[in-house]
Amino acid sequence: MADFAWLGEPIDARKLFQPERAELLALLGGLDAADWSRTAVPGWSVRDIASHLLGDDYGRLARDRDGHGGPGPRDGEDLAGFIHRINQEWVDACARLSPRCLIDTLTLTGDQIAALWQGSDPAGRSLGVSWAGADPAPLWLDCARDLTEYWVHRQQIREAVGLRPDLDERLLLPVLDTFLRALPFTLRDVAAVPGTRLDVNTLGRTWRVTATANGWSLGEASAGEPAAMVHVEADTLWRLCTRGIEPEDAIARSRIEGDQRLGRAACRIVSIIRD
Repeated sequence: MADFAWLGEPIDARKLFQPERAELLALLGGLDAADWSRTAVPGWSVRDIASHLLGDDYGRLARDRDGHGGPGPRDGEDLAGFIHRINQEWVDACARLSPRCLIDTLTLTGDQIAALWQGSDPAGRSLGVSWAGADPAPLWLDCARDLTEYWVHRQQIREAVGLRPDLDERLLLPVLDTFLRALPFTLRDVAAVPGTRLDVNTLGRTWRVTATANGWSLGEASAGEPAAMVHVEADTLWRLCTRGIEPEDAIARSRIEGDQRLGRAACRIVSIIRD
């Protein structure tokens, strides 16, 4: 793990895929026919999101369990463009599937995804996590990132059908912990004297990122007082990290103490692949 010390202590999300899938299936099983057509994100309905999650399942199983090499980017296509294209292709193909088919198949693949991650080695290597600046990435980070994908899309479905986000800390805390691993990469262009520290506080917990001679690190917090502290509500933080709200909105909803420049820079955090 020493190679990734700047990412902080590893997160073990392996046991969380089963409860996350149980929450998703309960949510989908309670929808009425009209709910499946409601807009969840621009351009995608609730049904589209469910189809996309099924595609995530099969893509992970085919690649990591079965060693199957899927399609790659076209000539001149960047990573974000490639991902958006193949996601849309999958959603379009799933138009033939009924809501019941989607629920049945998500039940099947959910068990397989949980088993895959449960049997994985957190110390292994995986595909890069671009928003954390890790390529390759430690497998524990890829695993935790995968959990955030399912969790965020479940919140989007909830909001589409008029439900509040599920902020149960059993799943929310590891999701936020994962998102905040983007802090060193977010601050990569922010010059600071080694030892300068920024704290982010939410849900009674504090994440500390410190400037070093080799960049910012979550792995070696400096002693003394932080140069800046960002106090932010959990509901604001997950929306900021997934760009459900923009940095200026998050800053307005939060409280920055100390170095305003540093605190505002931290609020540029993005923990998803984005155009």
